[in-house]
Amino acid sequence: MDWYHYRFRSVWDLDAAPDTVFGVLERAGEYPDWWPQVREVTPLDEGAGTARFRSVIPYDLVVSARESRNDPRARVLEMEMTGDLEGWARWTLSARGGGTRALYEQEVDVNKPLLRHLAVAGRPFFLANHALMMRAGRRGLRDVLARRHTV
Repeated sequence: MDWYHYRFRSVWDLDAAPDTVFGVLERAGEYPDWWPQVREVTPLDEGAGTARFRSVIPYDLVVSARESRNDPRARVLEMEMTGDLEGWARWTLSARGGGTRALYEQEVDVNKPLLRHLAVAGRPFFLANHALMMRAGRRGLRDVLARRHTV
């Protein structure tokens, strides 16, 4: 087993139209406004920036991200990451009833030295930390969408 490698998958059912959800998710610079664990996003140029994340466990992760796919027709957003995490993350949206099913997938290797040092013993905590972060993100996105009164 590669203790530094993680694959995540989350499914969020949202009460808004897919195009509305896509419009919010493609504005990564606004994530800190609604996703508490996304502490900071700094644009570097069109389609690239840095982001700082921090959840329950008291450590920051900093990544440089570059958009690798922004396809409104297919409703897919994907980015490549380097830094404390190296790999990719992708949103894939589909219509579900009167709303949207948002699939979030991420595959990364951890590069941050402290997390690599704690890889075996800390893995259950890192997984729980990520799950809490995703739960808070879903809640924040639902709040943003509810304020827009769109379905």
